Parts: sequence; structure tokens; C-alpha cells
Amino acid sequence: MAIQVGDKIPTATFNVMTADGPQGMSSDEIFAGKKVVFFAVPGAFTPGCSMTHLPGFVVQADSIKAKGVDTIACMSVNDAFVMGSWGQAQNADEILMLADGNAEFTKAIGMELDASGFGMGTRSQRFGMIVEDGTVTYVGIEAPGEIKASSAETMLEQL
Repeated sequence: MAIQVGDKIPTATFNVMTADGPQGMSSDEIFAGKKVVFFAVPGAFTPGCSMTHLPGFVVQADSIKAKGVDTIACMSVNDAFVMGSWGQAQNADEILMLADGNAEFTKAIGMELDASGFGMGTRSQRFGMIVEDGTVTYVGIEAPGEIKASSAETMLEQL
């Protein structure tokens, strides 16, 4: 069952790209005591993700943070090298780019997507959440091919 409003974020470790290479980052480091806008995409460098989803958050980052948000995080079932490169290519300096390479977090929150028909294996569904001190206060799960419930504009409205 997919994560819902009122649920706690499960314990997980993501990978992030740093100057020293990939480093682990715990879910507590990201969510504990913070207000976080968190969105997930099926794949870095894919058309909808690169042309619409991530760029919306890059453009709206200041407005989102002005609403008391500590962190804007983008997650994909990709590795830290890919997420780091994608963030650089998109000028996503204000976005924490999280790699869930083995889809462990994605599966723990019930948001996995079987994209094997496209040669992509297990991926994350496209969704967005607002998380306050580790508790989900908003979740928007997208219908296939849409970027509405998890768009930067919708997340800004939900804040």
C-alpha cells in the first residue's frame, strides 16, 4: 500500500553525490525536525522529468523555501553519479538530489513501478510529498504521463 497522509517516513539510506564521491544520507538527516518538499521521478534525464518536473522546482525553489521549507529533495531509482550529473545539468543547486539505487525506499513506501517493459526495471512512480518532522502531510501520486499532483506549482499551493 502506498504511503499516505499521517504516515511516518520509514528509515532508509539514500546516496548523494559529494565532492568526495557518493555518500550515504539517512532519512533522519533529511526529514527529522524539518519541513521537506520531496518529489520522485521515474528516471533522471528522461523527457518529462528533465523538461517539466525538475525544472519546475528549480524555478520555484525560492518561493517554496519562502513558505518555511527547509529542503527540496528529488529522488529517483538511479545511482548517485546519475543524480549528481542530472542535478548539475539542470542547475538544481537548491535541490537535494537523492539516489535510491536499489529502490529500497521506493518499495518501503509502496511506490515502485515496473518499467521493465521499457527496459528500465524497477523504478519509482512519479509523486510528491510534503513531510513535516518525518510525517507526511501531503501526498500526490501521478496518473501515467501526468505531472500535476506532484508539480512545483501544486506543492507550492499545498504549503
